[in-house]
Amino acid sequence: MIDKKVVLKLAEERIQELNRGLFIVELSISTRNVISIELDREEGGVSIEDCMSVSRNVEHNLDRETVDFELNVSSAGMDRPLRHHKQFVKNTGRRLTFLKTDGVQIEGTLKSFSADSFLVSIERIVKNEKNKNELIAEEFAIPAKEIKEIKRVISFK
Repeated sequence: MIDKKVVLKLAEERIQELNRGLFIVELSISTRNVISIELDREEGGVSIEDCMSVSRNVEHNLDRETVDFELNVSSAGMDRPLRHHKQFVKNTGRRLTFLKTDGVQIEGTLKSFSADSFLVSIERIVKNEKNKNELIAEEFAIPAKEIKEIKRVISFK
């Protein structure tokens, strides 16, 4: 079986060489030696060249004569859940969907976060005293232990 620490070291080496704000969101190795590396960037998106470069460094430094493997290096897609601290930093101020462990889904703007909770702003329209619509924003914290998954809201407006 392929050592995860070796793969992580090889991927991190190339990421440091590229110096483009890349980071590993997830690295897994299956029992059938399928290596999956998911990348993201602190600002902007991950390019195909970024994935190819990391892939080549890992592949060229592992010995297929010793153990056969499959290697997949990809970007953390827009539709994938956020899982890494740097992804939350990158998406602060953006609209996200929070799926809670009880099945309740909340859509709002991520204002800030900590290890324990996420501060979210939700806008809604209410009638004011003159019976006119008024947009108000409410902020509240969602405990991290109550969140099952967080995704970006994709809008084509």
